[in-house]
Amino acid sequence: MDAATLRQLLDAVRDGSVGTDEALAAIAHLPFADLGTVRLDHHREIRTGMPESVYAPGKAPADLCTAVGGLLAAPGGPVLISRATPTQVETLLAEFAAGAGDPVVTRGPLQGGGPSFTVVWRERAVRDVAVVVAAAGTSDLAVADECAAVLAAHGVVPTRLNDVGVAGIHRILGETASLQTAHAVVAVAGMEGALASVIGGLTSAPVVAVPTSAGYGASLEGVTAMLAMLASCAPGVNVVGIDNGFGAACSVLRHVGVIERDRSALTDGMAL
Repeated sequence: MDAATLRQLLDAVRDGSVGTDEALAAIAHLPFADLGTVRLDHHREIRTGMPESVYAPGKAPADLCTAVGGLLAAPGGPVLISRATPTQVETLLAEFAAGAGDPVVTRGPLQGGGPSFTVVWRERAVRDVAVVVAAAGTSDLAVADECAAVLAAHGVVPTRLNDVGVAGIHRILGETASLQTAHAVVAVAGMEGALASVIGGLTSAPVVAVPTSAGYGASLEGVTAMLAMLASCAPGVNVVGIDNGFGAACSVLRHVGVIERDRSALTDGMAL
């Protein structure tokens, strides 16, 4: 349950269109639901602005289905599964494709040597924010795709800048206008991770850097890019873990939540 749904419910109780027993039944699953092997945090969206997501690796298909079914049964925002295997995706789509809206399936980074996917039901309506997701090379696209899928699930449709790495630095310099008008920018890069520093020097927006495991031997499967991003000479660059497109999206969504909260406070103040 999200804040908007809870507010509507409380307003309905106040004006008498919903009885107290009906309201109690609607919020009975708060703050969490104990489904045996799964405890669903239905209160998370009210606290953080984002509902609970389900990390798929290592989970039995039955537990995944229990989690998705419980989340879909409750009102609220998107239901998102991250890093699902093809077999897990097949099971989930067979179980929940009908009656839950059309799920969106997006590829993600390699997981355990094979492909992974993000699966989303109930994408939010598009929100009025400008976010850029920039990928240094095509080898970084799966991580950037995961980030973009999580953002889109929450109503933030990013501008994608693909293959703008520093080996041809004119490619990212040609996108300066997009970077300078963004509310947030995600820089996804492997190798030596230099794209994050370049972008950090071109925009005043928050920059979230995602090191990827793409690169030759000395890249150490993303460790070199991560350390370079952490040591960036562009002040204020935020760094998430290697290949963590999901985490980068969540960081941006927290920024977006603050932007929208400030807009709401400004609008309310002007109304007074």
